Amino acid sequence: MTDLERLLRPKTIAVVGGGAWCEAVIAQNQKIGFSGEIWPVHPKKDTVAGLPAYRSLTDLPAAPDATFIGVNRNATITLVGELNELGAGGAVCFASGFKETDDGQVLNDQLLAAAGDMPILGPNCYGVLNAVDQVALWPDQHGLRPVETGVAILTQSSNIAINLTMQQRGLPITYAITAGNQAQQGLAHIAQTVIRDDRVTALGLYIESFGDVTAFEELARLSQKLNKPIVALKVGRSTESQIATVSHTASLAGSSAGSDALLARLGIASVTSPVALLETLKILHCHGPLTGNRIASLSCSGGEASVMADTAADFGVVFPPLQPHQAHELDKHLSALVHLANPLDYHTQIWRDKAAMTAVYAAMTGDDIDLTLIVLDFPRLDLCDAQDWMIAIEAVEDAAQQTGRPFGVIASMAENLPESISQRLLAAGIVPLCDFGTACAAIRAASQVGTTCHPPVLMAQVFDTTATQSEGTAKRALAAYGMDIPQSAAGLSIDSLATQVEKIGFPVVLKGEGVAHKTEAGAVVLGITDTDQLLEAAQAMPTTSFLIEEMITGTVAELLVGVVADPAHGFVLTLAAGGTLTELLDDRQSLLLPTTQDDIRGALGKLKINALLTGFRGVAPADIDAIIATVMHLQTYVIDHADQIAEIEINPLICTNDRAIIADALLVKGTS
Repeated sequence: MTDLERLLRPKTIAVVGGGAWCEAVIAQNQKIGFSGEIWPVHPKKDTVAGLPAYRSLTDLPAAPDATFIGVNRNATITLVGELNELGAGGAVCFASGFKETDDGQVLNDQLLAAAGDMPILGPNCYGVLNAVDQVALWPDQHGLRPVETGVAILTQSSNIAINLTMQQRGLPITYAITAGNQAQQGLAHIAQTVIRDDRVTALGLYIESFGDVTAFEELARLSQKLNKPIVALKVGRSTESQIATVSHTASLAGSSAGSDALLARLGIASVTSPVALLETLKILHCHGPLTGNRIASLSCSGGEASVMADTAADFGVVFPPLQPHQAHELDKHLSALVHLANPLDYHTQIWRDKAAMTAVYAAMTGDDIDLTLIVLDFPRLDLCDAQDWMIAIEAVEDAAQQTGRPFGVIASMAENLPESISQRLLAAGIVPLCDFGTACAAIRAASQVGTTCHPPVLMAQVFDTTATQSEGTAKRALAAYGMDIPQSAAGLSIDSLATQVEKIGFPVVLKGEGVAHKTEAGAVVLGITDTDQLLEAAQAMPTTSFLIEEMITGTVAELLVGVVADPAHGFVLTLAAGGTLTELLDDRQSLLLPTTQDDIRGALGKLKINALLTGFRGVAPADIDAIIATVMHLQTYVIDHADQIAEIEINPLICTNDRAIIADALLVKGTS
């Protein structure tokens, strides 16, 4: 891995260029308190931002540890080559116009060749803010202050990075680094250096595309080894996974399913907004990953308790009921008018009574509570007196110290928790959270940080062309790998149906071959019981080639099991409600291959139709082991044919008490 130490923690900085952006780099370093030397470089100017300028890189006193290159794209390539020859520590390439443009790929290749082994960030990026060593390779304003420890935030977008540094939520940020085009240094590679810094407590990522999945797998293992959790905001929709349009699987897996599955596999928490990223980072910085999503909530308002309860339900955050010993302790301090429950409205009788508030706060926590939250909305400090609220803060601090359990203070709106209070709380090991909804999203994310113990992701490729195989061909291919298919005869003309059905026996299913979405096209008829009915059904279908199969009875539930080759993330396995329910229910789980029997069992358990699979209202359950075996056999088939598989869909997989039978199958093969 390329050594980024000198670039991220320089003692000497060269700034090449004389425009406003380069002057801003110098100003921001002076503002943040950079203690090393700054060397402006300009071929014509004697000074830049008040500092004496050198005419060229070769005139510098020594090879700089870090360089900000603020000139056009063609000049950037030349300068990167010169820095590489000098033995510089690395460079931030500010210029745009490389591979993000139609004519930029050649320039991108030239830039990489010029850099050689010297690390470069970008191009098309702002660079590095390092608030622990007080470095600002950064051509704009920002909101970081010097800190001793805190979280690191890495983004592909420079504007997103700026916005996140402007937060006023008390979050200590050690690094804010942008990767831009990631021509050489991808987000995961940069993160592997940053996360090793002992002063970094957790890592936040803004991801537009993963790029090198292997590097993210390495980062995840390092995160686990160092006990430094990661949370990511992944944006964008994966068009690469939209290989086929003839199946449900492609649409189910096409949006964020692959990226979500990859993050889950890596044990990286996932959020959907910048504020949720910040709030989750606060929890991870303060308490590390939460052991679960069980919370206790206290407020002195029934309205706040109700809103908190409703909001938490939307995010799957739960409130364990009070234990007898908790109720007994609360009874000592609260009026008989208080209804003891979680969330708790403790009324206002004990407001301003620090000892009573401390006792009540402490009583609400316990081993079955992952985070205890005190709802506290501060008044405006410019208009009001907040002394009474400070008593509540002191009570929270005392309760946290007495119990040793994770505590937090939550405001219903971000405006109602001043930054100074948030900073005080974090210093005391109490997490300040802003906005009920965002806080609940953060709690859910912080409880989903996991471990990674999977083998490397099976990566997929882009195919130039694809071809859909017949249903009979698909089923025979899958049956050869141990999957259960009905007795059948394929490729039949209407004249041969009567003869072939005698070999199978009624009842049967008749399907028209070569027809996509057979049900919608009227190319499937179930439960045929005699020859006349069989021929009549065939004549009504929009095809001249037919498949007849035994009619499976005793169905407990129907599943969709599909695999899509997604070049961005790997082979995405989708488990979903099958048959007609695929259209009606948004009921799916996605995994990446290779996966395990335990992961498949866990994914099945998260489906809404799991109630059917496990026996609904006394009905005998489906054979879960048979379902899992089918998925594992399918995985083996995909692994063995990874260079050919664009998509496979089994829909439905009919699940009975003792079988898992492929009733319909789609196989799309690709060629490059």
